[in-house]
Amino acid sequence: MHKTKVAIVGVGTVGAGVAKILLDHGDRTARNAGTTLWLEKAVVRDLSRARDCELPEGVLTDDLNEVTNDPDIKVVAQLIGGIEPARTIMLKLLESGKDIVTANKALIAEHGAELFARARELGRCIAFDAAVAGGIPIITNLSQCLTANRVTSLSGILNGTSNFIASAMEEQEASYKWAVKEAQRLGYAEADPTMDVDGTDAAQKLAILAHIAFGVKIDWKSIPREGIDKLQPVDIRFAKELGYRIKLLASAQLSDDGLEVHVSPTLIREGEPLAEVRGPFNAISVVGDQVGPLFFHGQGAGQKPTASSVAADMIDMAVGRTALTFRTLKLFTETHSDIQVCTSDKIRGRHYFRFSVEDQPGVLADIARVLGDQGISIASVIQHEPEHLDGDTKTYVPLVIMTHVATQGQAGKALEIIAKMPSVKPGARKMLVQD
Repeated sequence: MHKTKVAIVGVGTVGAGVAKILLDHGDRTARNAGTTLWLEKAVVRDLSRARDCELPEGVLTDDLNEVTNDPDIKVVAQLIGGIEPARTIMLKLLESGKDIVTANKALIAEHGAELFARARELGRCIAFDAAVAGGIPIITNLSQCLTANRVTSLSGILNGTSNFIASAMEEQEASYKWAVKEAQRLGYAEADPTMDVDGTDAAQKLAILAHIAFGVKIDWKSIPREGIDKLQPVDIRFAKELGYRIKLLASAQLSDDGLEVHVSPTLIREGEPLAEVRGPFNAISVVGDQVGPLFFHGQGAGQKPTASSVAADMIDMAVGRTALTFRTLKLFTETHSDIQVCTSDKIRGRHYFRFSVEDQPGVLADIARVLGDQGISIASVIQHEPEHLDGDTKTYVPLVIMTHVATQGQAGKALEIIAKMPSVKPGARKMLVQD
């Protein structure tokens, strides 16, 4: 059978997984691609480092020029994370005539326009299905299978680390700090998990999905985002009492004001598919005007799921499907939708408020008055027995209020006013609710 020579740049966890697929399952890839994907070179920074794959003699190298100078290598899986040197390497590969497959969502979110423009200038193409949600083929589905639809909303759990932490806090009734350490112990969280827990990773992925689904160009840094790093067990307990679970949700939804986009901890009603996503899994709910609601669920990270997406993109490259879709979709160009991204204060939804208030008459009425002044209607209230806080002579009562639909602007202003009341202890909390 005909051979298509390919290369891998970066043989870390995902790169090793891709190498295993190419080397151990060549018959499978050949059957689906109509050609043998022949691993010619694997480029690494440190040749002496141990790797989770066994490569044939002569494949491993620390010289990128062995790839760029070989005209027979047609497809390269560029699997280096971060912005640099990943960006420079990708440009060099494109300029040497290679088609690129990548799993680097940060690079696509930050420099997608530049890289895609350069690829088009050179007659090359870029595939990136592994950049969002690991083994879930959400990018392929949005960019190909659902193109007869106008997507009206998508919302998802796009960061497995955060979902594992939130799930562990609920299931083990544990602190945030303990759940982070457990995620690190099991390999779900990095030594520095900041980008996962503060919403950065999910915002980068949401910017990519929103561009594909709605045609809008969004700077991921402009997406309103809040992570789970301030999530407290008390809120998980109250959410459960109300029949909800808290998830870090990335959402993009069309409204009368434009496209609402945000990443935030959100109460989702138990029994809803997104509420039941546990551990390090990812899931995306998509609604199209023709197909209706769809739900995608699977492993959003890890060697095998992500390598599966990378290898599938390499097969599409070899078959020629990617070249066709890359030319026609015009992703990351000036040809984009006229849909406007609405400001964060116009985002609408129900809200969860939690306060710790002095146990005295009139406090609930004062809070209800502030909410009413902001046009916010109360749906339900939970008020438990008083709690005595160490070092404080006052008696406080936990107060939880669920509202009807209001804008983020209304809810934020109400929280600002209520938090300044002498009868309200610092640490008031507000979260969106999705039924």
